[in-house]
Amino acid sequence: MAETKPYRPNVGVALFNASGHVLIGRRFKDDGPEIVLPGLEWQMPQGGIDASENPRQAVMRELWEETGAKDAEYLDETDWLTYEFPPYSGPPSHRLAKFRGQRQKWFALRFTGRDDDIDPLQSRNGQPAEFDQWRWERLDRLVDLVVPFRREVYRAVARQFAKFAR
Repeated sequence: MAETKPYRPNVGVALFNASGHVLIGRRFKDDGPEIVLPGLEWQMPQGGIDASENPRQAVMRELWEETGAKDAEYLDETDWLTYEFPPYSGPPSHRLAKFRGQRQKWFALRFTGRDDDIDPLQSRNGQPAEFDQWRWERLDRLVDLVVPFRREVYRAVARQFAKFAR
């Protein structure tokens, strides 16, 4: 059944600060098939691409919606990467239940704002907050902080964007 479902178009953000660390947020709730496991609540910002958007527009919107950050410069992007959602037995009406997983394009951005600009707890564009905390982290540590079904994508992102890390 899952093989017949489409992937959800999605963007991910590797936001690098001047020290070469990336912004991660701690998810504080499950969202349907996007299951959060204890001890593995951290991830980089990511989100769906709206029908009228191209990926570069979507990545800036998602960055702002999830973190409040607006000031960032484009560095690089990946090809499309995919991951499968884990088995989901929740309501079939959930907005993500119609998808088998996510098809993502990841962007490396250099943060040019101030840490005070980052506020993941505020709702923006009618979207509820997804993160209750944030921090800067080394890119090479992220695979150990995310849920297992995202790890291969995070490995690929870390390999491609290692040149921006320090």
